[in-house]
Amino acid sequence: MTHEEFPEVQGGGSLILAWQIRNKRVLVVGGGEVAAGRILNVLNADAKVTVVSPREGLNPEVAYRIEQGQVEYVDRKFEPSDLDGADMVMTAVDDPEASTQIWKLCKERRIAANIADVPPECDFYFGSVHRDGPLQIMVSTNGKGPRLANIVRRQIAANLPPNIGQAISRVGMLRQKLRKVAPDISEGPKRMAWMIKVSDAYSLDDLCSMSEKDMEQLLGYYKPNTVPSLELLRLQEPDGAFDGPFLI
Repeated sequence: MTHEEFPEVQGGGSLILAWQIRNKRVLVVGGGEVAAGRILNVLNADAKVTVVSPREGLNPEVAYRIEQGQVEYVDRKFEPSDLDGADMVMTAVDDPEASTQIWKLCKERRIAANIADVPPECDFYFGSVHRDGPLQIMVSTNGKGPRLANIVRRQIAANLPPNIGQAISRVGMLRQKLRKVAPDISEGPKRMAWMIKVSDAYSLDDLCSMSEKDMEQLLGYYKPNTVPSLELLRLQEPDGAFDGPFLI
């Protein structure tokens, strides 16, 4: 073996993950414009959010979230007891000393924290995100150039098909139905291979137009491990053994 066979390590990056925080408790300290962006990000991930900030420091958007009951609200400055039960903490206040103190408390309790505009005091960063239904694409510059991340994200989004999000939603629905048809864990490899066939066989427009009836018809072809054209699917009932030039 030679070193040319393997990718070179490029240090200085971040491990970009899809962090599942549904129903996790997220504490946001601060209520200004930066806090508003952070709050929306975690609400989109179905987290349970608590905001701690004096009312006079609230951004109109944060005040709206509070008024609508989208977040819990504590009208005062941060106190150490606010960390009790928190799974994640984000601070966005114009007080570097207070922010550092919160970060230190989070380290003691092993709570993941993000201190706005202080990269050394962040366990994670927020990138520039494009969202289209279930599709999320994040661009990160690892804190080097947030504005450039926005430019790159917009460029990527401009080159995506306009119906990509809807197509992904339909594929997700089909996968859920397939798991009911073939729930056994041993079916995992076959399920994955068949879904790859489906994704390769149909265009984005095909996937977007696929009705639940179409999906039920299509699932009849899972057992023989075949995928008919969408036109054929809508013309014939699957018999579990159909083969021929129309199959993909």
